[in-house]
This record gives sequence, structure tokens and C-alpha cells, in this order.
Amino acid sequence: MTESICLIDSVSTAPIKVIKPLFFGYKTPDPLPWAAIAGPLATAEDALARLDERLAKSPIRDGWISRNHFTDACASLWLEGELVHLEDLVLHDAGMDIRAPTHELTRARAVLRTRRRIVREKPDWALSPAGLAALRGLDGTGDLDEVGGEREEGGAGDCDAREAGDVLEAALALTANDDGLSEALAAVDAAMAKTDRALASDSPSQFRHATDRDPLVYDIDWDEDDRLATWRASVDEARILPPTLAAAIAADAWRSIEPLQHRPWLGQLLAAALLRQRCKTRSHLGCLHDGLKTIPRERRRSRDTATRLVAELDAITAAAEAGLKAHDRWLNQRTLLLRKLTGRRSTSKLPALVDYVLTRPVVSAGMIAEELGVTSRAALGLVIELGLREATGRGRYRAWGIL
Repeated sequence: MTESICLIDSVSTAPIKVIKPLFFGYKTPDPLPWAAIAGPLATAEDALARLDERLAKSPIRDGWISRNHFTDACASLWLEGELVHLEDLVLHDAGMDIRAPTHELTRARAVLRTRRRIVREKPDWALSPAGLAALRGLDGTGDLDEVGGEREEGGAGDCDAREAGDVLEAALALTANDDGLSEALAAVDAAMAKTDRALASDSPSQFRHATDRDPLVYDIDWDEDDRLATWRASVDEARILPPTLAAAIAADAWRSIEPLQHRPWLGQLLAAALLRQRCKTRSHLGCLHDGLKTIPRERRRSRDTATRLVAELDAITAAAEAGLKAHDRWLNQRTLLLRKLTGRRSTSKLPALVDYVLTRPVVSAGMIAEELGVTSRAALGLVIELGLREATGRGRYRAWGIL
């Protein structure tokens, strides 16, 4: 007995080392290495200005923006080492998946919906406190869940509530008959109970405190609010700099600080929103993920801050140049397609199909049928008349698009 007590005492008195949290932060180089970044900065500024001016009066501006939402969403997952096929994302967004969606595909659609929301709001919305809260999923709208996926509009809770309302209306209609009064009251009770369950299950989980998060999914020592405040301080310091350089610093600071655990892709979107806020890109939201794909990883992840800033500026240039080439190519394709509409009757669906195919990288017969309000067979006939290019090369699933 004495030996066991001595053994317990020896174990209990062992010193315990406390692991301190790692320092996180970002320090803008002072002074800035102008000799290294002046050339890339001027090139990026010119490329952005040319693209934005071209899109300002372009007849396919909305289609260009819509198509590049999909491209940039796929590129964001590519930078994280995940492969998402463009046609799978288009079909998943249209609710016409040909297979069960993967986790990567769900995250890509979260990026897609975030881009759409940033474009839909005012230019200064994304970087405001309310905008950041919404993009983090803390505004209660339910667009995105707290692990980076999306909460579908009209989900199970909404369906249960609508179903309960239908039952309630049917029950009230039965009260006119004395024989069905008991059944009506029972139906009302069931409807009220079902509505209570739906409301209880539809409470947004994003309002939970950070300490209530699952430790298997979230690091409990990861203070997102503090990290986000540090990132915003870095962005505020760069407000006196040119817009393109400020956006590059914002993107690099986000990658260094990592404010949000499950949304590393949000930094590039906020940098693009900064360009829009500073009126550098009035007509579009930059596709910085797509441009960053062209930069070698050694430059993107360099230990030297100047090298990383130059890489960000080169990525902005690459994105703008690629967007300009794609715009000219799609505008040429639109001109060729419009030539095939000569002599068509006024009720023809072909002009609507031309407009629709310019907004999606690929379209399937089901997507065309749903958009134009025709049958799938009629959609195939329209595709043949318009002469669209078959994009998938599959036998069981076919889709069409323009180059």
C-alpha cells in the first residue's frame, strides 16, 4: 500500500509543460520593395483597366461574369489540391447531378454562391462588418453552413412547415362537417406539433459560441475573431497604396494569417472585392483564383514577402489577360451564332438559347428544357439547329457549349 502511494505521488508531481499558441500576424514590408514590384504593379493595373473597360460596354458582360463564376470556383479547389470538373459543377448548380455530389463539389458550389452574392451586393458590402459576418455564415441567412458547404434554400425545415400549413388548411376545411370535427382537431394538433419540430430543427447552428463547436472539426484554440481583426488591420494599413497593390497585400495577408479555418478561398474573393470597392474593377469581380493557377507554388508560398507580392500581382495580370481573351472569343462565337438566326420567326426559341448558352460553360438537354420551357426532345432539336459543340464526349451524358 505504501509503495502504491509513493508511486502516485511521484507521478502527480511531474512538471507539466504548457504549449503556448503560435503567433499569427502579418507585417507589410516597410519600406516596400518598389524596385521588385513596380513593374508587375504597372502591368497588373493596365491589364485590369483594359478588361474592365472592355466589359463596361460589352453585350456579353453578364454572360462573361456568369461563366467565370464557375471557372474561378473550380480554380479555388484546384489551388487546394482538389479536382472539380467544370461540367459537374454546372450540373450540380442546376440541380441535375448525374452522380452523388462529392464534398469537393459542395465546397466549389459554396465558392460559386459566395461570388454571386458579392457581385449582387454593393461594392463596399463584402469588406464591411455586416458583409464579413454574412460571408462567414453568421447572419442567419443560411446560405452557407459553418463548415464551408451550403444550406439549400427551401430545405427540409421549410418543406415541413409548408406541409404542416397544408394540413392545417385541410383541417379547417373539415370543420364545416360535424362528423369530421374530431378528425379535424386531431389534424390541427398534428400540424402544430410538426411545425414546432420544424422550427426547433431549423435553428441556425452558426449562432453557437465557438466553444460549442465540435473539436473534431474545429480547433478550439483558433480565435477567428482575433485573426480576422488582425487581417482587417493589415487591409486598413494598405488603403493608402494603389488598389491593385492593396488587393495583393490583402490576399497575401489572408494566406499568412488564415482567419477562418474552413474557408481559405475567401481571401482571394475579398481581394477581388477590394478592387471593386476601390473602383478599379467597376464592371466585374476579378477571377484571382484562376490567375493564381498559373503561378508556380514555389512563388506563391515563398518565405520572402516581396516574392509573394510579385506573384499575386502576376496572378492578377494573368487573370485579366485570360479574361480578355475569353471575352473576345465568346463575343466572336456569339456573332457567328446570331448569323444563324436570320429569317427565323419571332416566336423562335433560338435567340433565348444563344443568350443562355453564353451564361454557362456547358448546357445539357435538361437544363435547356427547364430554362426555355420546352421538352427535352425539342431542346435537342434546338441544339442541332444552332450547331453547338458537344463538350463531354460521353455516350450516356451529353452536354454542349461554345469554345
